[in-house]
Amino acid sequence: MATSATTRLLDAEPQPIELDWAATALVIIDMQRDFLEPGGFGETLGNDVSQLARAVAPCASVLAAARAAGMLVVHTREGHLPDLSDAPPAKIARGAPSRRIGDPGPMGRILIRGEAGHDFIPELYPLDDEIVIDKPGKGAFYATDLGEILQNFGIANLLVCGVTTEVCVNTTVREVNDRGYRCVVLADCCASYFPEFHEMGLNMIKAQGGIFGWVSSSAAVRAAMTPEILATETSNQRTVGAAQ
Repeated sequence: MATSATTRLLDAEPQPIELDWAATALVIIDMQRDFLEPGGFGETLGNDVSQLARAVAPCASVLAAARAAGMLVVHTREGHLPDLSDAPPAKIARGAPSRRIGDPGPMGRILIRGEAGHDFIPELYPLDDEIVIDKPGKGAFYATDLGEILQNFGIANLLVCGVTTEVCVNTTVREVNDRGYRCVVLADCCASYFPEFHEMGLNMIKAQGGIFGWVSSSAAVRAAMTPEILATETSNQRTVGAAQ
């Protein structure tokens, strides 16, 4: 790829990757109370929600670095309209939760837009100028305008964080791959209710020479970023993208 003043080499697997930070966005997937806190959808499925807590601090560190660099930041959250018109019956019926999507819970109706449980955890709450994508499915592109947004901002690369590794993260990475973006998943910024699924989810992404993308870490991203150099150029890029 052509180099620029904002291009840096990022340590990653299966091999390091050169990224132009001015054409890179940070995507944080579904860091919602319904998945990470007791009483939410994750717990109704019988999961230990504390397993996801390990990703919060690494995500916060990368989010702070991205903000300091003026990088485009996108937050996604999964949830449905109050009338459940965008929730297929097969999705609602799947599994054996103690409460199903739309049922009342300690944080409001489970996985319903506008309810407290649907909202982001405080540690990773979006700023007013950051993009929020409300999605009805596992992937961040299905029934959303994310693709158009990334195109408008001239994005070619995505740094991906969030939960869960094997479900919404992996689904989004596969969608990203099919759309021609280069995707780097930050291992310690992702988590699963099942540690073995987390490990295998990452292995699937980086297997066969990086068939879906690359796997890196929060420390590697922070080391590769130089905010004092990047801030002006990435901020300009964001301004141009927003005007299109």
